[in-house]
Amino acid sequence: MSSRIIPVPAFDYVVFGATGDLTKRKLIPALYHRFKDGQFDENSRIIGASRSKLTEADFQKTAREAIQQFVEKEYQDQAVIDRFIKIFTYVPVDASKPEESGDLGAALRDDPAIVRAFYLAVAPDLFEPIAEYLDAKKLYRRDARVVIEKPLGHDLESSIAINDGVSKIFQEDQVYRIDHYLGKETVQNLLALRFANTLFEPVWNSAHIDHVQLTVAESVGAGTRGYYDESGALRDMIQNHMLQLLCLVAMEPPASDDANALRDEKLKVLRALRRITNGDVAKNTVRGQYRGVKSETVSVAGYQDELPEEKKGSRTETFVALKAEIENWRWSGVPFYLRTGKRMAERVSEICIQFKPIPHSIFDHAEGAPRPNKLIIRLQPDEGVKLMLMNKDPGPGGMRLREVALNLSFAQAFNERTPEAYERLLMDVVRGSQTLFMRRDELEAAWMWVDPIREAWDRSSEPPQSYTAGTWGPSGAVALIERDGRSWYEGPLS
Repeated sequence: MSSRIIPVPAFDYVVFGATGDLTKRKLIPALYHRFKDGQFDENSRIIGASRSKLTEADFQKTAREAIQQFVEKEYQDQAVIDRFIKIFTYVPVDASKPEESGDLGAALRDDPAIVRAFYLAVAPDLFEPIAEYLDAKKLYRRDARVVIEKPLGHDLESSIAINDGVSKIFQEDQVYRIDHYLGKETVQNLLALRFANTLFEPVWNSAHIDHVQLTVAESVGAGTRGYYDESGALRDMIQNHMLQLLCLVAMEPPASDDANALRDEKLKVLRALRRITNGDVAKNTVRGQYRGVKSETVSVAGYQDELPEEKKGSRTETFVALKAEIENWRWSGVPFYLRTGKRMAERVSEICIQFKPIPHSIFDHAEGAPRPNKLIIRLQPDEGVKLMLMNKDPGPGGMRLREVALNLSFAQAFNERTPEAYERLLMDVVRGSQTLFMRRDELEAAWMWVDPIREAWDRSSEPPQSYTAGTWGPSGAVALIERDGRSWYEGPLS
């Protein structure tokens, strides 16, 4: 079964920060795959813009090298690459020095039928200057779109300032706040799973669900990224990615698939989250920081070892676990356990919906006790959905119960390449679809919930709990969920 490719209108995509790591690793490969699959053609243009004094040939060479390095060899088609590279052009732009910049306007086509999009793959402090530059150069159009990348602030106040700067020029319906997690096929499939089937909706509530777990674990460390020490796991993962996943699991069915209908329901979830403040922070949150491992067979640096000398002793968390509660009729009494960290046992992102036990077992004399059903949604790697059910173990000799899985593996079911998140999101910008992008009030509601946790940690004299690299986090995370008589799900998908 092959997916149907729906072409998008011709576009001029201007990428600010064209020489940066994000552009090379994600944006150029994503655009190449969409071009290769025929979603757009040579009528579109990709215009690089940055402070570097490159020529068009230089930028085309950079794009070719990015494809060679970051696109799997089996998908590299030299004839397609040659055609794709021809739509690249480059203009040196320094928004703070317009007089020293090239003529970006000359690279843009003044045709209302051609979509105009600006991707700001730059630091947030450049969002406002670039928006003002576009306006001053008369490159702004009411139908233009602007894509902004995280981090969108480090707290509510800074987030408001960043959004205020962009909104001086661009209106809210023109702003696409990107969260690549929302572009993952399995995340989108969560909407289909919930709202295109009658099977789950009747039991998707506190009467049938015991609790929900969301885990986003990375096996790699923070490395020497200066940004991470200023951010930490709470801001880097919980505030955006994981709260968005929580919203998709917990929201009410929207009236339609209209972007604002869906985002209205997500906003209701964020506003219904019980605030974790003061004494509740110590009880309902755990922060950790990985320490190194050194033996004859393995040597892994700890977080402190990776920091420059002036940052030694940093209390930045590389792990967070917390218990969230949603105060509404559907979810009253159902805890949501969130867990994320670096240098954990494996790289995995998944959602575990734990159903309640059966009210009465008739299998008192059976071998193996009935276990509560679980629905596991794996986002990465090996994307898929698994429903854990109790079954009789085949064979004579009495009733033997065994937990087995109804397993939907995306790779096996669809037998084709799964597009990367940025591929979908970049094309959604061209389509004008904001369904998978965050609205400003969503972003601010998330900060309002996260900020009290961060402030309580800053006031506390307790440092982050230490955990060994390659494990599932500090012991406090285990205690957090086991105090409620539950345990973290750490089973394989297959």
